[in-house]
Amino acid sequence: MHKIILCIIVVLLNAGCSARNIKSEQGKQICPPASSPTASTTLPSTQIPDKEPPSTEKPVATSEYSLLKPANWEALDGFLQDDLSASWNAWLTSCSTLKNKTEWQNACNFASKLNKPNTAQIAEYFTTYFDVYSTSNLNGSNTGLITGYYEPVLKGSRKSSIKYPYPLYQQPKDLITVDLSTLFPELKYKRVRGKLEGNKLVPYLTRAEIESESQPLKGNEIVWINDPLDAFYLQIQGSGLIQLDSGEQLHLGYADQNGHTYQSIGKLLVQRGELSLSQASMQGIKDWAKSHTNQLRELLNSNPSYVFFKELPSGLFGPLGALGVPLTAERSVAIDPKYVPLGAPVFLSTSYPNDNKPLKRLMIAQDTGGAIKDGVRADFFWGSGDTAGKMAGAMKQMGQIWVLLPKEFKLNNISFN
Repeated sequence: MHKIILCIIVVLLNAGCSARNIKSEQGKQICPPASSPTASTTLPSTQIPDKEPPSTEKPVATSEYSLLKPANWEALDGFLQDDLSASWNAWLTSCSTLKNKTEWQNACNFASKLNKPNTAQIAEYFTTYFDVYSTSNLNGSNTGLITGYYEPVLKGSRKSSIKYPYPLYQQPKDLITVDLSTLFPELKYKRVRGKLEGNKLVPYLTRAEIESESQPLKGNEIVWINDPLDAFYLQIQGSGLIQLDSGEQLHLGYADQNGHTYQSIGKLLVQRGELSLSQASMQGIKDWAKSHTNQLRELLNSNPSYVFFKELPSGLFGPLGALGVPLTAERSVAIDPKYVPLGAPVFLSTSYPNDNKPLKRLMIAQDTGGAIKDGVRADFFWGSGDTAGKMAGAMKQMGQIWVLLPKEFKLNNISFN
């Protein structure tokens, strides 16, 4: 009976799911996305994958962290050349949560005793208390896609007006999220969303239904902004700063999602022949929207996925990641928590957006994302504002990842199905 129920759930999930390409899910997606591309060359910043990568006949590792293999510190080319002090505060921020876990306590306790250490002292700390591990993808390759994300800064108001007519909603009370792992441990990180109709759980409202003239979520607004496309992209990023006319800044973070599969509007415009592949960037889509205002709502509604927000405490130096701590610009990274422990230091070896210039940096894995799936897959947090947005939008590089774990950390045995 257990297997029958599990098969029914898997069928239901697969029936409505396709590959995800969205940052803002914070690891709470209903559908496991397809593996990231693993080509050995840098992808153009505007490339939109239009099909899933080829399947592999190799067995798939199923246990947590099973793609990690012991490595030597010498493999971290550029580690000692990095400004490790720039990542130190981000690491201490991770420790504010990790110190409550047995395997991290020793390393975090020693970190708290170091007072403004320099790069040499930090390197000595990590090589003393940590072991280094290489990671690979499910298909066995050791390079993967490194993308970028950022925190938008938008103008808005706490009241609806002609100037600010587009609402951002908090999580509706009738949205139900079911954590499948409570019933089936093998479905860890998988959730189903919907609403009750009688005694049945049915799909939640789509974007088109939420944005309809009937305003089914009226009363759930947090803030209103002046541009529907900016509201759309804010949902993709998952967090943002809203600059109010009063001078107040409102910090919004991801709360939940409606359970529908994300569909790329850039990919759709390319398929329609309205943009070329090289034009289908965030800026290219914004340029298209300016000359196609009457078609914009229909385009946005082609993506049924919808993200809800929550107001975060004031004074944070960055948006909150999945670890529950503020992210640090250019030192925080989103990873797949099934293969890289959330909160861990990781050494990233890639290149700058649209450039062959090496980007080798100690990062801290403090976030997750709906499209961040596989062992060598990461989303680089560039910070807040337009400059960070341009870097994030252009970043689609290939790279490698090494994971630093305390010597007390015990990896699960590898199992295959």
